[in-house]
Amino acid sequence: MGVSASNKELSTTSIKCGGSFNIKLSLAAEPDIVSNPTDIVLILDRSRSMAGSPLANLKSGAKRFINIIDESTDGTHDGHIGNGSHIGIVSFASNASQDTQLITSVAELNAAVNALTADGLTNHAEAFEKAIQLFDPSSHNARVIVMFTDGVTTIGENPAPVAAAARAQGIIIYCIGLSGNGGIDVQALNDWASDPDSAYVSITPDDEELDKLFEDLARNISKPGATNIVITDTISPCFKITSLSAPTKGTASLLDSNSLLWKIDELGVSKSEGAALEFTVEHIGPCSGTIEVNESIDYDDAEGNAVTFPSPEIMVDCGTDVYPENCPEPVAVDIGGCEDSVEYDAGALGMESLGRILQLSVTLKNVCPNKRVALAVIVTETDSDGIEYSRGMKTMTIPAHSGDSCRDVTVRCIKFVLPEDLDVSGTAEGLCNERHFRARFIANYVDTDFACCDAAL
Repeated sequence: MGVSASNKELSTTSIKCGGSFNIKLSLAAEPDIVSNPTDIVLILDRSRSMAGSPLANLKSGAKRFINIIDESTDGTHDGHIGNGSHIGIVSFASNASQDTQLITSVAELNAAVNALTADGLTNHAEAFEKAIQLFDPSSHNARVIVMFTDGVTTIGENPAPVAAAARAQGIIIYCIGLSGNGGIDVQALNDWASDPDSAYVSITPDDEELDKLFEDLARNISKPGATNIVITDTISPCFKITSLSAPTKGTASLLDSNSLLWKIDELGVSKSEGAALEFTVEHIGPCSGTIEVNESIDYDDAEGNAVTFPSPEIMVDCGTDVYPENCPEPVAVDIGGCEDSVEYDAGALGMESLGRILQLSVTLKNVCPNKRVALAVIVTETDSDGIEYSRGMKTMTIPAHSGDSCRDVTVRCIKFVLPEDLDVSGTAEGLCNERHFRARFIANYVDTDFACCDAAL
């Protein structure tokens, strides 16, 4: 069967700046389908959420899978699966159905796929049960289940014990998940699939990728295991490899702080096998936000298996730093010890930030003596529809005056900076746009002779 699955997964989805996490590479391989006849059951999700392009792309992928197995078993695309292998179709929604038995007719298999319609809930347990029933216990063929689903279990029994019973009987289980239709339970798919879990599970958020996933699985199932495997994994320069565990098969070594080499002499040549390699990486450098972990990952083997590893992403939280503009270079100015003032030419200064300064003055009426006033100024900008946008608020304390009666107090030079990138005028004339603002003032005495009941002020 060749390399039937490959995966790259992270131990976490997010880390702090400078944090570490583990990466796991996985492979699975099976013997050749010509010399090792195989019975394959495709379990296809036809629940309501599959309506539209997901179901159309699933049908295309399933038929491509069937046609590739057809050609691989006897060397010709003759509409007949040869050399003792068979394929069966089970579909499911609220209930599961055996749409075909284990047969060799490509036309009948394709017709069963074409007949699928989307409706109902999601019953994974019954789907596994119907698939297991198709296998002949007296047959010596290898047995494979390919489970495709786009959702979590919504009806029926817990599918995990049913899948476990199938694996205990020697049935190999692959899971393909479509995560774009409301989400799937990845852990559940890992629990159902053969070990190592990650090597037998493929997830995509895009239903257009289903055609390729089914094609890759079919092509790899038809090849004779894999020999002389060489994997070179180079991670992003935002990280460095800090430790490397011994793989479950083969040998692994570091090429440098960002690259490793994994070699396996053979995998899946005489029996179904999986292999895994784990290593630890640490975040370095100024990178932050969502980062793609892979720089590159290359695969090669003697059989020419088509193997693609996913490129997972991780969120690196380094806090939020905002630098709206560079800090200006200081100009040194010295005043002699006996000088009261100094004039100094600081040179030419270029405009770096477009914006305007709004300077307001307000007169507070009838402010009584010896009373401080708390003053707040709120500025908004209006667009052509009269909608207001906040542009800032300032609060300040106005000192008390010592006059012999109440008097008006004028507060001058209350400044607001109004950058041009906040302009909502709707025109494109740059710095010359006409802009419209509203100012609101709130004032009250700080000092009063009011006392609430027994409160002491």
